[in-house]
Amino acid sequence: MSEQLSHGPLGEQVDYPGQYDPSCLHPIARQAGRDGLGLGDVLPFGGVDIWNAYELSCLNEQGKPLVACAEFRVPAQSPNIIESKSFKLYLNSFNQTRLPGLDAMAEMLRHDLSLAAGAEVQVAIYCPEDWPANYSIMLPRGECIDGLDICPDSYQPSPSLLSANTGDVVEATLYSHLLRSRCPVTSQPDWASIEISYRGPRINHEGLLAYLVSFREHDDFHEQCVEQIFSDISRYCAPARLTVYARYLRRGGLDINPWRSNDDLASPENRRGARQ
Repeated sequence: MSEQLSHGPLGEQVDYPGQYDPSCLHPIARQAGRDGLGLGDVLPFGGVDIWNAYELSCLNEQGKPLVACAEFRVPAQSPNIIESKSFKLYLNSFNQTRLPGLDAMAEMLRHDLSLAAGAEVQVAIYCPEDWPANYSIMLPRGECIDGLDICPDSYQPSPSLLSANTGDVVEATLYSHLLRSRCPVTSQPDWASIEISYRGPRINHEGLLAYLVSFREHDDFHEQCVEQIFSDISRYCAPARLTVYARYLRRGGLDINPWRSNDDLASPENRRGARQ
């Protein structure tokens, strides 16, 4: 595996750092995955990857622990994603680090993550009293297609399952809880709910559900899976407007929620799912 595609600490036995250590962060170039989708420098979408950290802690200057949750927004136009295990190691490096307070921690996070991603990363830290307002559980928007009767026979991405009725133009939002892919290094399952909003020829619901299920044994990063789903729907169904938003379940105190859109490019709500 080339240095560009190196997975860093993912899948390796590592020691957790005892003190603040930004060198834990391991960037991975997005373009390596986008080349396989035929995506060049001019992307057909905008977007953001919303990360939620639920195990954030440091010490105050007297040595008393502080706990919080954090939201990170990494722009899809950034040259790099941040490998998730390295992200966890980095966050845990704060656990025994004494800081003036959570504001100081937020600034350190913003600086280090922006440097790793190659673009400005937005950071918001939420104290326990903020949690009810910022982490309420919400269902995806639109119509759930999971009750449809399908007979899947492919568990690798099969875009030919997608089709649309060109004589029937609609504006619709559909969602499914049946998306599963796998880590490209460890093959551990990654579970997600996914919301698809579009305006264009009516997408065949059974074909769309079978297509989403076809990712079940596919090995790729969350961000790349969402970009593939966006690209395949664009190619096979030709919507004029399209937004794809996946909410992946957390692992090790972190969840990753990629959002890609060629429509309203305002940053989306961080809508926590019931399984997150």
